[in-house]
Amino acid sequence: MVVKKICMMGAFAVGKTSLVRRFVHSIFSETYQTTIGVMISKKQLSLDGQEFELIIWDLEGRDEFTEFRSSYLRGVSGVLFVVDVTRPQTLTVVRQLREELHDQLGNVPALILLNKSDLVDQWRIDTDTLEQLEQEGCTLLRTSAKTGANVEEGFQALLRSMTA
Repeated sequence: MVVKKICMMGAFAVGKTSLVRRFVHSIFSETYQTTIGVMISKKQLSLDGQEFELIIWDLEGRDEFTEFRSSYLRGVSGVLFVVDVTRPQTLTVVRQLREELHDQLGNVPALILLNKSDLVDQWRIDTDTLEQLEQEGCTLLRTSAKTGANVEEGFQALLRSMTA
């Protein structure tokens, strides 16, 4: 079995923990719980006939008061950046985190999950911005921890890019 470390990164309250809980335990809760530091989860996954154990590091949300802890990234195989599509400033946080990650580790496989995509009437990120991100080489996937839409697919897509 191949072990891969994945880090979940983004601003506060974008749904990182909810995505992990949906992926690992197939559950969703409306109750918000702030992650302090890091929460670590594990899940075994079979992909193209090979067995993997994903060690998922759910990192605390980033804001102007939190410092980027590069020690959390030691040994990382891939990163899932999470954006709350109802709060455009969370995309700004992800852009900063992507730059910091690249400066420290170079090209690490990464995807941007556009979470809370079920809140269609509250969507606040325009398509031009998304197209620009794709032109910059970002892989985007619309997810919903609440409905489960594309959650499994997001982890699988990242795993594929880590093993390519």
